[in-house]
Amino acid sequence: MYFLKRLVGLPLLILIISALAFLLVRLAPGGPFDRERRPASPEIERALLARYHLDEPLWKQYARFLRGLLKGDFGASLKYRNHTVSDIIVQGLPVSLALGGLAFGLAMGLGIPAGFYGALRRGSWRDHGLSVVTLLAVCVPGFVVGPILVMLFAVKWEIFPPALWESPHHVVLPTVSLGLYFAGKVARLCREGMAQTLECDFIRAARAKGLSETAVLLRHGFRLGILPVVSYSGPMLADLLTGSFVIENLFQIPGIGVFLVNSSLSRDYPMVVGLVLLYAVLLLVLNLLVDFAYSLLDPRIRYD
Repeated sequence: MYFLKRLVGLPLLILIISALAFLLVRLAPGGPFDRERRPASPEIERALLARYHLDEPLWKQYARFLRGLLKGDFGASLKYRNHTVSDIIVQGLPVSLALGGLAFGLAMGLGIPAGFYGALRRGSWRDHGLSVVTLLAVCVPGFVVGPILVMLFAVKWEIFPPALWESPHHVVLPTVSLGLYFAGKVARLCREGMAQTLECDFIRAARAKGLSETAVLLRHGFRLGILPVVSYSGPMLADLLTGSFVIENLFQIPGIGVFLVNSSLSRDYPMVVGLVLLYAVLLLVLNLLVDFAYSLLDPRIRYD
């Protein structure tokens, strides 16, 4: 019932977000044609406004936007001429999803084993060493890690290219820059979750029954120890999507983040609203999936 209510409420949330984005982007100073190389005459500017229906009242523009949205049409871009917002989404979304997915995989692939190992060796010098490394990863943001990696691996040692997104070699530096922080966060959460789980009575009972240590850890401990990481997955996915804006611009990756930043600066109203709405839908759906996964992993959790 809880998830059904969430699904039913999604359209209303999307409507509210679209209305806020539509209004706020138009309240920003400047207009979509103010950054043209040659200032347009008043006659040309009026013609452009009329062509894109920007001379109409706001309520009428929003109603037109909603009618197009029901058909899957976000409108035409004002900056990228002869392209619709849907064209840009089709072009940039796979790149952004690939970057976010790789960074997510890196965070989980490094963070969970590191946290698991730290919990098993808690109190040892290995545990303290991992804690220092993960703390450094959490304290240094991606926009600092990125230039450092470029200076070392692209400029000095020339192992990887410094920018763009054209081959597997181009993927490495952006993925590490974006995912390293989250790997440290996941490791710390997994370490704490597993350390607390290993002190529970049911773990002692499983060991008393004669189960092997591997069975105790993987069949009983891991399922509950990983819950803090699962709970963090929703906010992490949101941070990965928004954090990719900086990384995409830093490495000149043709993802949604680059288009959103450029469109915001040039007041490309349809593009900004369309991309904000796209991100909102992705975040709402991903958070719903994370809640569902959490309820499956922990039978004690019941959403009424």
